[in-house]
Amino acid sequence: MGDRQAFESLYDATSAKLHAVCLSVLKDRPEAEETLQEVYIKVWQSAARYASNGLSPMTWLITIARNRAIDRLRARSSRPATAPTEAAATVASTEPGPESATIRAQERRLLDECLAQLAEQQAGAVRAVYLEGVTYADLAEREGKPINTVRSWLRRSLLRLKDCVSQ
Repeated sequence: MGDRQAFESLYDATSAKLHAVCLSVLKDRPEAEETLQEVYIKVWQSAARYASNGLSPMTWLITIARNRAIDRLRARSSRPATAPTEAAATVASTEPGPESATIRAQERRLLDECLAQLAEQQAGAVRAVYLEGVTYADLAEREGKPINTVRSWLRRSLLRLKDCVSQ
């Protein structure tokens, strides 16, 4: 009947529950708050239509909130991107963050220090195979050594690198 005091009491008693309903559907707090406002506007405008048919008023309010949140969710998913720049802003960057870049730089520095502790020929073999993608056969040919000798260099070198890095 347009009683503002009654409406305020209704809001105080039900807003937390209805906000939780909207938030559970939308998963976005600002959007849930906007939806809750729309729910109370609808309740204010259509309170006269509420018919006590055995259901509690809270059930009626929850139904309105849930349906309004679902409508908003559907509208959100069917809405096209308004501008390419807005769409581009939502794509995650593939660049490493500052923390990842720092960790990578530290790991690279540690690897370079450990490679420096190897004999020059073995360090060169490790760099060629594991950093440049040279095959064992190509490395053996380039060094003029049997392939099993190159494999032994790499195995021993990797064990030494493992020990160095783990210290």
